Amino acid sequence: MARTVVSTDKAPKPPASIPLSQGVRKGNILQVSGQTAVDPATGKLVEGGVPEQTEQCLRNVIAILEAEGGSIEDVLMLRVYLTDVSQFAEMNETYARVVGEPFPARTTVYVGLPAGLLVEIDALAVLG
Repeated sequence: MARTVVSTDKAPKPPASIPLSQGVRKGNILQVSGQTAVDPATGKLVEGGVPEQTEQCLRNVIAILEAEGGSIEDVLMLRVYLTDVSQFAEMNETYARVVGEPFPARTTVYVGLPAGLLVEIDALAVLG
């Protein structure tokens, strides 16, 4: 079974200096790389705080899922990387609204991210 790289213009392209793919699929399993709050139309970080960044991260994840014929309903696991524990409630509220029930499994990890980035989200999905 071949491993294929997933790429779409509807999600931001990884910087040339970072060796990764937007997603990788093998059979019906799709791993979406961590998505930040970069708007693919402008190439810039969205304005605002954790709610706006959470929504854009999830929109980018969804765009990669859709590029392979999937949707958020195919996601088994989302991992959220958050820079500030005090912003958990804001992230969680936006996450719940965008993802909707039934919720996939999730882990939230507190990390350091490059300047300006408050949230990063990756996904594991089983398609078809």
